[in-house]
Amino acid sequence: MEVIVSGAEQCAIVEIGDLVRRLSQETGQEYLALNRGINAVVNIDLKEVVKTIDFNSPEVQVYPPTTGFLALKEAINAEYLSGSASVNNISITGGGMSAIDMAFQTVKVETIYVPEIIWESYFMVMQMRGRKAGLYHSLSSLKDMIGELRGNAVLICDPSNPVGDKYDDEKLFDIIKYLNDNDVVVFCDCPYRRIFMDRQDDFYKRIHNFPNVVITESFSKSVGLSGMRLGFIHSTNPIFNKEILLRLLFSTNGINGFSQQLVLRLLTTDEGKDAVSDFKRKTVDGITKNIKYLRDNGFLAEEFYQESTPVGIFSILNVPYEELMKHRIASVSLAFFAKTMKNAEKYSRVCVSVPHEKLKKFFDPLKNR
Repeated sequence: MEVIVSGAEQCAIVEIGDLVRRLSQETGQEYLALNRGINAVVNIDLKEVVKTIDFNSPEVQVYPPTTGFLALKEAINAEYLSGSASVNNISITGGGMSAIDMAFQTVKVETIYVPEIIWESYFMVMQMRGRKAGLYHSLSSLKDMIGELRGNAVLICDPSNPVGDKYDDEKLFDIIKYLNDNDVVVFCDCPYRRIFMDRQDDFYKRIHNFPNVVITESFSKSVGLSGMRLGFIHSTNPIFNKEILLRLLFSTNGINGFSQQLVLRLLTTDEGKDAVSDFKRKTVDGITKNIKYLRDNGFLAEEFYQESTPVGIFSILNVPYEELMKHRIASVSLAFFAKTMKNAEKYSRVCVSVPHEKLKKFFDPLKNR
């Protein structure tokens, strides 16, 4: 049997996770798993929400509509797009990764430009889908690159993975509008944004009608449901949406009905809204305390936040991966995310969405390093 080999590789983050589990079992000592990309300050409490789901209903037990349940798409429209979009332009996907993959394989461009420091999985998806990767230094550098960007695509992740930096929304809007108006496709993949925002946030409303903008979102980060594998994709292009429907139909035959019913209740019921509000409040409080602690004690690599603010679930530290591992702190070397950066191995990326006291317990011994 001859196999088509994509050349993509398993994410190093997974390998680090396997290593940490093995070391923990062998030594009997606890490790602080900051290599992961999940919110772990608290889990979202679903006890009351699950009680409202009828597990014997057709919505759970029968094939779901190909692009998702209408009620869920209406709820997404209200929650994320201020009720300004057409539900026909929204498709439910199997998580944010699936949304990005379908966007990359559906839009006809040769090159997708991503930041110089970026989540490696974007490159792996591009490689598997036959797209070339281009790099840009920062959002402020994109206007000067417009000649090479025209006819291609730019990916924007804000707050970003791995840096965790947030750009000013007006600057972000200005860049996206400029790219859209100059025949550049924009993949707006911002799954960390809604951890810090609620339905009063109108950013997606402002950009969703741009014909060259594709919005991809996930419920993994914003409501802590990475295990449910649910996200959505939005575009106003009818040909794009038809292709997404076909790809969903023949690759999934519809996205998990239970996941859709659960998220629908989180967005629309009193029990669900209370659970989401409590989860976000505790998560943001933990992240904020952790970033402040890392900054106050000189761990935060300030040079990466000159044009932006550290607010996301990730931060870049000026402590190498090896030194953190000596103190049983699992991270990911920045060299994994910044292939062209010199001395990237001096830095590490950590997930700061963990209980504050636990992070403090592991980092306090490093303060006098």
